[in-house]
Amino acid sequence: MSIEKIIQNATVEALKTLYNADIDVNQVQVQNTRKEFEGDVTIVVFPFLRASKKSPELTANDLGSYLSEKVDIVDSFNVIKGFLNLVINNSYWLEVLRGIYQNQDFGTKAVTEDSELVMVEYSSPNTNKPLHLGHIRNNLLGFSISEIAKANGKKVVKTNIVNDRGIHICKSMYAWKMWGNGKTPENSGMKGDHLVGEFYVEFDKHYKAEIAELIAGGMTKEEAENQAPSIIAAREMLRKWEAKDEETVELWKTMNGWVYEGFDVTYKNLGVDFDKIYYESETYLVGRDEVIRGLKEGIFSQREDQSVWADLTADGLDQKLLLRSDGTSVYMTQDIGTAKMRFNDYSIDKMVYVVGNEQNYHFQVLAILLDKLGFEWGKDLYHFSYGMVELPSGKMKSREGTVVDADDLMDGMTEVARNMSKELGKLESLSGEEAEKTFRMIALAALKYFILKVDPRKNMMFNPEESIDFNGNTGPFIQYTYARIQSVLRKATEKGLTMDAGLPVAELSVKEKDLLKRLSLFPSVVQEAGDNYSPAVIANYCYELVKEFNQFYHDHSILGENDPSTMNFRLILASSVGQVVRKGMNLLGIEMPERM
Repeated sequence: MSIEKIIQNATVEALKTLYNADIDVNQVQVQNTRKEFEGDVTIVVFPFLRASKKSPELTANDLGSYLSEKVDIVDSFNVIKGFLNLVINNSYWLEVLRGIYQNQDFGTKAVTEDSELVMVEYSSPNTNKPLHLGHIRNNLLGFSISEIAKANGKKVVKTNIVNDRGIHICKSMYAWKMWGNGKTPENSGMKGDHLVGEFYVEFDKHYKAEIAELIAGGMTKEEAENQAPSIIAAREMLRKWEAKDEETVELWKTMNGWVYEGFDVTYKNLGVDFDKIYYESETYLVGRDEVIRGLKEGIFSQREDQSVWADLTADGLDQKLLLRSDGTSVYMTQDIGTAKMRFNDYSIDKMVYVVGNEQNYHFQVLAILLDKLGFEWGKDLYHFSYGMVELPSGKMKSREGTVVDADDLMDGMTEVARNMSKELGKLESLSGEEAEKTFRMIALAALKYFILKVDPRKNMMFNPEESIDFNGNTGPFIQYTYARIQSVLRKATEKGLTMDAGLPVAELSVKEKDLLKRLSLFPSVVQEAGDNYSPAVIANYCYELVKEFNQFYHDHSILGENDPSTMNFRLILASSVGQVVRKGMNLLGIEMPERM
């Protein structure tokens, strides 16, 4: 049981004994004592004044006297106005450390047959371009949210919906057909997703030139955008694809195949994976059938041009297009179909969509439409809305070719990690292969941690140089501290030292106790991160923990300690910190090197 629960329960009993008051346990506020005061935990006594009919100071003294006499782990107390500070004895903290050291599952809950099933959708790429920095934040958040949910005892299905059809895909296909000259990943040496993305940019260049020419010929901008030859050809290609035209479908399969091979490499390098992948080319048909059913049942309406719409004005929204006049589908159609297929495939208790905040309206509409179609789970869908990633140079635009490519970013950061490590003289003892693997590990830690330490709901500025610093609140700094701990433990083994979990230590220093207190918070941190869908909670806890360890390490010798019991205690403390840091960083998808 956590220290908070022990003190809360004891306080409820104390108030019943002292004042014959029945207080709900949730009314007992237990906090960590502020560093400038003596104590480990603090109780806020103001909520109890009605029961005590005494001043805050007298109430706190009554409660402190009772707890120090009746609760074994409370050594002493002091009162600061309406706050009761309790000093918890060393034996309790040693017992906490023993539990952490001996429990490899400390901080996490086991998955059982009765566990809630959570499906998390993330990534959702289009097959007309490679993954970029924006996708990286999406993938890292989705993967980490999934891992944190598992650590909280949830069954998790990680899923991806690949947007493999639609006008944007046809733009790349048309551009390749017109200007590709038979270019392939094999004969060009390009990754398939990069090659297809090149033609998406190529389409935009020709399309803009056509628009400019038509405007110069007297058309309005809107007329030119609709009547440019390239866009007309791309729309015709989409119509042919939906009509299952053999030549169009074959080109679509070929180019998508190139992209999938490229995506697989990027996902592997980024360290994310999926349990189930859905494809829009399969789900949109299910969605279209649902829209047609809704039309027949009077839920939706059809206009003179044969397009199908949902009237959401009664819900405080507007009219929403569901099928175009030519019968082709929109994103909403696909998402209706995907949702239905997922709930048919799995007994989902919670469906979480990890999608940027520019799609807030889309998911608000989706939930209402599914509810109108009679799916009881419709309004329970959860849109995890996160902020955008920007660079110091500004926003990114894929069709203009100004995105930061995910592969290039990972390779570039590995190069920065290599150069910085060599400059600082780190990793000199490693073989070439080990060093290269560690450079990549450092680079990915820098990238992932920099993105995940930020409140996910906020927009963020990504600065590669800042992220890879070996000091401060960065992934490499946490990795370096972990590697330092492993070095100490290896040296202890080389000296023939073994660790005894009996921990016969009489006194703990302030730094030792502070570190132990920080360690003990890990289970509540994991729970908070799960409740709030916030990897940032884990990231910043890991940073505070290693910062606390480094202060302890600066002030206390471990292997140079003369007293065997104290040395043993500090080795176990260091080992437990390493264990928790590794577990916490793994929840962020970050690997920890044994040497740095």
